[in-house]
Amino acid sequence: MRLNADFSHFACVTPDQYRWVDSPSAGVERMMLDRIGDEVARATSLVRYAPNSQFSRHTHGGGEEILVLDGVFADEHGRYPAGSYLRNPIGTGHTPQIGEEGALILVKLHQFDENDILQLAVPAHRLPWQPDRRPGITYKMLHTYSSEQYGPERVSLERWEANTLVSYPPLAGGLELFVLEGSLLSDGQEYSTGSWCRYPVGAAPQLRAGSEGVQLYLKRGHLAAVKLPS
Repeated sequence: MRLNADFSHFACVTPDQYRWVDSPSAGVERMMLDRIGDEVARATSLVRYAPNSQFSRHTHGGGEEILVLDGVFADEHGRYPAGSYLRNPIGTGHTPQIGEEGALILVKLHQFDENDILQLAVPAHRLPWQPDRRPGITYKMLHTYSSEQYGPERVSLERWEANTLVSYPPLAGGLELFVLEGSLLSDGQEYSTGSWCRYPVGAAPQLRAGSEGVQLYLKRGHLAAVKLPS
């Protein structure tokens, strides 16, 4: 499968375009955002777990990054409520086992540098917002890592006040975002809560928070040299 697989072009999926598909495990559905490969794939997806569902044990052959959007994600290692940020490096494994709350997660697979071996479980919902040097913006840093394979990766949550304008210089390593709350404006389009956008290397987007402000998951610098799974 190849979905939004040309990383030299802008890609975006909005909530009205969602098409949920069943996973191999009962009660677990996926909304694929980008994907190269079949069941083993370089992929970015939303995954929706019904209450009291589980996903079979699996090993992360290319690493796994998770942001819990709603409910409580859980496995044999712990319970992670909405706002938790998880990184499971290459070679780690687990068995997701979801309780009565159900869960909705944003997950990225096969996008780790082999030397990025730090396993993280960040309770980002408990972290204080930090003032940014740009007016009207606060942030929470989740992860940074620099590698020859993927470039200087930076993952954060950001909160922009209403109508805040951010003009990015040409992006050396691309930019990927997910709208968590509020809305974002770009090139005459409004991206509501639940929208996912990916800007390629060299893009210079101008983004503006909507009239109610916006909260974003942002990942930068990781698209400079995309390595596809074999």
